[in-house]
Amino acid sequence: MHLLIKYARKVLPIFFFLNATAQLTPYEKDPQKNTTATYQEMIDYYQTLAKKYPKQSKLFTCGKTDVGKPLQLFVLSKSGEFSPEKLKKSGNAIFLINNGIHPGEPEGIDASMMLARDLLAKNALPDNEVIAIITAYNLGGMLNRGESRVNQNGPVTYGFRGNRRNLDLNRDFIKTDSKNSYSFQEIFNSWDPDVFLDNHTSDGADYQYIMTLIDTQRDKLTPILGKYMKEKFTDELYKRMATKDYKLIPYIDFPGETPESGIEAYLETPRYSTGFAALHNTIAYMPETHMWKPFQQRVESTYQLMVYLKDIIHEQGNTLLATRRKAKDYVKNQTTFPLRWKLDTTKYANIPFYGYEAEHKPSEVSGLTRLYYNRDRPFTRTIKLYDRYQASLTINKPKAYIIPQCYDKAISLLQLNHVKLMPIKQDTIVHAEVYYIKDFPTNTQPYEGHYLHHDITLEKKMMDVPFYKGDYMAFTNQESNRYLIETLEPEGVDSYFCWNFFDGILSRKEYFSPYIFEDKAAELLKKNPQLRTDLDNAIDKNPSLKNDAHGQLEWIYQHSNFFEKTYKLYPIARIL
Repeated sequence: MHLLIKYARKVLPIFFFLNATAQLTPYEKDPQKNTTATYQEMIDYYQTLAKKYPKQSKLFTCGKTDVGKPLQLFVLSKSGEFSPEKLKKSGNAIFLINNGIHPGEPEGIDASMMLARDLLAKNALPDNEVIAIITAYNLGGMLNRGESRVNQNGPVTYGFRGNRRNLDLNRDFIKTDSKNSYSFQEIFNSWDPDVFLDNHTSDGADYQYIMTLIDTQRDKLTPILGKYMKEKFTDELYKRMATKDYKLIPYIDFPGETPESGIEAYLETPRYSTGFAALHNTIAYMPETHMWKPFQQRVESTYQLMVYLKDIIHEQGNTLLATRRKAKDYVKNQTTFPLRWKLDTTKYANIPFYGYEAEHKPSEVSGLTRLYYNRDRPFTRTIKLYDRYQASLTINKPKAYIIPQCYDKAISLLQLNHVKLMPIKQDTIVHAEVYYIKDFPTNTQPYEGHYLHHDITLEKKMMDVPFYKGDYMAFTNQESNRYLIETLEPEGVDSYFCWNFFDGILSRKEYFSPYIFEDKAAELLKKNPQLRTDLDNAIDKNPSLKNDAHGQLEWIYQHSNFFEKTYKLYPIARIL
């Protein structure tokens, strides 16, 4: 049956029964259920909850954001303990919920307010699980309230996608240009969540589903955690949501004009919240409610997903904690790490798809043919789901990395993500493997404030490298190996190098004056006949060099001892 019709005919018993004195959200107060809370309404709401239920809830004021206001973390703990260290020692699982990373997608903000209230009002907190809610992440975007999403069906007004610096914060988890990201990472690494949820709204094709779901691509996780997440969490979420007429489907990303061409599972790299969580062996989900469904359906489906995820965490209990421990131990001892991935098109599943017929008609704007989805013609068809990835590039980890102290942002982020760094106690020379950056294609247009490098190719060399007192060594026998390796290996898709942390090495600092170097170049050729032979061979391979006097001088200069050895030399050494 058509999902929207089923929903309209059935009143879903989602929320706990509340008495007349219950604290209602702005969403609930609106008869049309088309209102999302403002920043001040949200803060006032949580402050009231914290005062009303001081033994089981606490509102933490965390680090600053780019708009100057701090992140707020609302923690629900049945035991009344609010220290993450003590909670984890006593066997509690941590469920971290993030809302409003894109404030124009506010369902999670309103649904989390109701969830927190309902759990407290009914004394329904689980006894082995702590729920931590980032009330809203992108506060600058939330305060920039208006109507900026033309493709979205409500609420009446809402926040803006970009933050105060006009950054998309769901691209900022590695480069960390925003204060928001730094503060988030402080929260994430302090609480070390076992399960992470980041609430969103989708854009794209039209279909019957109210919600699609991005689950951490399981091939990117350890075999231990990936299999466990799929069987005990993802599959269970699909089963339980279907019982409430909220059938799930993977995030609908397709190669053709319409979803019937098949769905390709989304690969969330470390720049995204769930990709960042994967670096820490955390099970992570990103629900995407459909932008054209009524706001009420989007809020209530988000609420229900959080309830079920909370329940599954409670049911899994010690098994969840033990599985994550095994995954961390696996990563600590792992020797080979994937850096890039490609879709495995040889593996797919046939799944039912509840869609609408895609049709074409003349555009009233241009008069040309346009695509539209006919909601009067719903259908169910079998389509292909491609949800497996293969590593397209792997790296053998070194024994350790050495990081010059001058790269303070990289060092700060490594430490923030619990990478153990050991300062070098005296100046030294280290025989190590180093990389020369051979090729680094760069985006011609800025992307989130950066000209991103990609498809890096390297030349490896062993050489003696000077390091100095205060530089850092990072051994690769750590639980944080994935964060360490995927950020420091230049070929990683979201490495620090790709995000321009080391661009100083990509330009030369010394040059020659031709009228002076002419005599020195002639001298070099006379003293080294092999150099002359190599130059002649270079000219044979590149005939244009024959009539290029400066080009020949440049070739000799680059092949002489005068040419700077630091040009394109990646500054982080690998101890093998």
